[in-house]
Amino acid sequence: MTRIRPTLPLAAALLLAWALAAHAQPAAPAASAPQAEAGDPPGSGPFPALKEETASLPDHVVYRPARLDGVKPGQLGLYVFGNGACSDDGAMVRLHLLEIASHGYVAVALGRIHSGPGATAPAQPAAPRQVDAQGRPIFTSLPTSYTGMPAAIDWAAAQNADPKSPYFGKFDDRAVAVSGYSCGGIQALRVAGDPRVRTVVVMNSGLFRPGTGFKIVEMDVPKSHLDELHTPTLYILGGTSDIAYDNGMDDFARINHVPVAMANLLGAGHGGTYWEPNGGKAAAAVVAWLDWQLRGDRQAARAFVGPQCGLCTDPAWELRKKKID
Repeated sequence: MTRIRPTLPLAAALLLAWALAAHAQPAAPAASAPQAEAGDPPGSGPFPALKEETASLPDHVVYRPARLDGVKPGQLGLYVFGNGACSDDGAMVRLHLLEIASHGYVAVALGRIHSGPGATAPAQPAAPRQVDAQGRPIFTSLPTSYTGMPAAIDWAAAQNADPKSPYFGKFDDRAVAVSGYSCGGIQALRVAGDPRVRTVVVMNSGLFRPGTGFKIVEMDVPKSHLDELHTPTLYILGGTSDIAYDNGMDDFARINHVPVAMANLLGAGHGGTYWEPNGGKAAAAVVAWLDWQLRGDRQAARAFVGPQCGLCTDPAWELRKKKID
């Protein structure tokens, strides 16, 4: 299969140029024009999915099973997602998020629908406010904040308890994951200490190694923050060509107190498989991880557990793990 290499929006292109100069990871890709005009696929899971904005959760995009009346009580998990570049385009990786939702999860992305079907308005690029002594830009803010993640968890809890909500009683309040791509992966790490979180998925990302990177307040998190992880954690990188590779691998080397898996999708680079059909191999790995960690699915666990695990024997992947087997 030919991997789609999407183009970068202006904000992402600017961040990429500065990131390359500073050995940091860049922002996320956007869809090409034909992709952006395509309809939203429902995903490959048993719950055909859709995306929407909802007045009860402003500045977020909700991906969910289209027919909530077919969802059993306590069946839904929650997957809260931060976008590349910490963008406010909550449709940036919609194929990935629709795939997750089709397996019985409510995926909530920060931002609004700024690309693809139902787009409300163009996403706004972040503008540098000042520069440091080396002339590198210092961002005092980015389009989204990590604080939108616990807000999404609060929303799901409120919906679950509201008899008037279509989600009433549908969520399993123990099945909460935080995730994100590039800058969004750092947002997920920032809220990983929330006691409601049961697992963390960090995609094409990692905390900056000391002395590297450029100053972005949202991403300026010390490596000591990894000590706040209290749940099993999955990293997905795109191999050595992923500009986040060194940062993510350094995170993995430092994490020894919780189960952690490092899955490198060889040759995928920083662009991953977000725009492949149904989110490609990366989305399939995330679904397996969520089903294992949040639902105790032993079949899904086989993707990661044992010397002959699914990702262990698939030549597309290089899997490293601690406290997993």
